[in-house]
Amino acid sequence: MSNASKRIAVLSPVAWRTPPRQYGAWETVASNVAEGLAARGWDVTLFATGDSLTRARLHAVVPRGYEEDNRVDAKVAEYLHISETFEHAAEFDLIHSHYDFMALCYTRLTSTPVLTTIHGFSSPRIMPVYDKYRDGYFVSISDSDRAPGLNYLGTVYNGIDLSLYPLIERPGDDLIFLGRIHPDKGVHLAIEVAQLSGLPLLIAGIIQDQAYFREKVEPHLNQQIRYIGPVDIAGKNELFSRARVLLHLNTIPERFGLVLVEANAAGIPVIAMDLGSCREVLQDGRTGFMVNSVAEAVECLQRLPGIDRLACHRRVEQLFSVEAMVQSYERVYQTIFDLEAEKKR
Repeated sequence: MSNASKRIAVLSPVAWRTPPRQYGAWETVASNVAEGLAARGWDVTLFATGDSLTRARLHAVVPRGYEEDNRVDAKVAEYLHISETFEHAAEFDLIHSHYDFMALCYTRLTSTPVLTTIHGFSSPRIMPVYDKYRDGYFVSISDSDRAPGLNYLGTVYNGIDLSLYPLIERPGDDLIFLGRIHPDKGVHLAIEVAQLSGLPLLIAGIIQDQAYFREKVEPHLNQQIRYIGPVDIAGKNELFSRARVLLHLNTIPERFGLVLVEANAAGIPVIAMDLGSCREVLQDGRTGFMVNSVAEAVECLQRLPGIDRLACHRRVEQLFSVEAMVQSYERVYQTIFDLEAEKKR
């Protein structure tokens, strides 16, 4: 059976364009899944914002992401978008949802199987939805980020387009932080490392918590510690070209950590808190260092010359490429098709 004989709908969020211009991890993964499947011959339709870019068919009812256009009401956009997908469910052999818990509420209204990639549990308050639909088909993005009782068909690590992040062989001088400006991501801890080490720190990303930025980040900005705002792919590569190391001192268990993979793809080692998926994504001592405190992070700065940048890149190539991710999803899809066929016998 050829890939083209099966029709796949990829349901992306509509907070941002797919792929996103700057921030948007879930949209990035949904895009990489759709593009990777299309490249391997699948008949793919991407449900995303109208300004999205894809080699698959694009189906859109929301013109722009609600985070990019303040005229768009987020809830209205979300439910128009999700309902549109499921109203077309009969046209597909499988819906692959990257839309968190909301899309689950539609899954029993169609006979088309739905695979949900769980990109993270944002709050314990959403768990009643997962509990109700626990018998659906689920994939986790790391072994560490799982909820008990759900019907997981496997763990599929997120994959990136390695062509976007060329290997940078020579280390720069700067510490860098790249991600949401939010307490969860530990920007304040990266600032402490910079202050204790005396090294320059560049901070990039969207400000998701304004109060946190005003109280914990902004007062420390100076010639040594600078905030440069959100960055696109070109901006990330400029940041990587100046990087000695990426600091990812997350304060809660990481769900996956796409930025860890992007940095490693460019050959940049990562110092991360040993929480959640970081130990799965990074190889301690080879592509970065796992730490449990700011003091340990500062100590690890002395060990950075021992990291082989090419080894960082090759590990991403092996485990976290679009190709590796899509091949894993193909195996999951086949499991679902087999299970659905068994139900009909």
